[in-house]
Amino acid sequence: MDAPREAAAYGGPAWSPRTTQLREEIGRVWGACGVASETARLEAVLLHRPGGELDAADPDAALLLAPVDATRAAAEHESLTAAYREAGVAVACVDPPRDVIPPPNLMFVADLMFMTPEGAILARPASSVRAGEERWIARRLADLGVPILRSVRGTGVFEGADAAWLDERTVLLARGLRTNAEGAAQVAATLRELGVAVVSTELPPGTMHLMGQLRFLDRELAVVRADRIDAAALAALRSHGYTVAALPDDEEMDRGFAHNLVTLGPREVLMPADRPVTRAFFESLGVRCRTVVVDELIRAAGGIGCLTGVLRRARPRTR
Repeated sequence: MDAPREAAAYGGPAWSPRTTQLREEIGRVWGACGVASETARLEAVLLHRPGGELDAADPDAALLLAPVDATRAAAEHESLTAAYREAGVAVACVDPPRDVIPPPNLMFVADLMFMTPEGAILARPASSVRAGEERWIARRLADLGVPILRSVRGTGVFEGADAAWLDERTVLLARGLRTNAEGAAQVAATLRELGVAVVSTELPPGTMHLMGQLRFLDRELAVVRADRIDAAALAALRSHGYTVAALPDDEEMDRGFAHNLVTLGPREVLMPADRPVTRAFFESLGVRCRTVVVDELIRAAGGIGCLTGVLRRARPRTR
């Protein structure tokens, strides 16, 4: 049948054009989300509580550092979740169905996504052991109403812990073991579509992620592993107004993942408990330290930062 020309479906008077930008629809049409800073007040995170899949995992084959006691790891993860909630951070969880055994590294949510002001870039992990973890993250992001701006594809591999916001218009993006040139190029293209500049850096052999070499404590303060950060990254930090402090050369870094933390807000962090040298160093910089025990979780080759997918931070203040 012929539709009347006046019908809204054909552009009639009742037609309502969509004139808002996606960024303006976040929190209304889409779920509340968005990140453009590493240090603005943390508002929401995505976590996955590990379970029995860790008991059966062969450490080296599963990319773990050592055998992990699943019961202890789950209890520590519950404490981590409680610590976020006590700090006023909303926690969403990735929970595969009961009849599915999750992969042992799914708990490292930071690797599986990178959040922008308009939604998430879905990672594509570099190891065949982790292939498919991103499906669970995609499903949960969709449930939360978070736009997925890109899924890294083709021969590209990218893990979210290889990218960091220098400011709300600039991202530092690392290539190395977990992010190859093709994956980095795809991520950079999407960021540039958002009006975000990309500064590239290289990770030395024997390192896992950018996150393990660099953490941000405030808009003007960053800490680095001095022996593992390259000149391009240091130059980018300084040109963007950061004071750069070298982390203590201590066993707490190498074995205790003391610097694998999450910044809750300017000069406030959530870090592993019982790391006195690192905590004293942070406090000497005027940083408030909240702590939580994650010793069993660390045996799986990641710390608090790795375990935490950041969904939302407060809009960063303009300099």
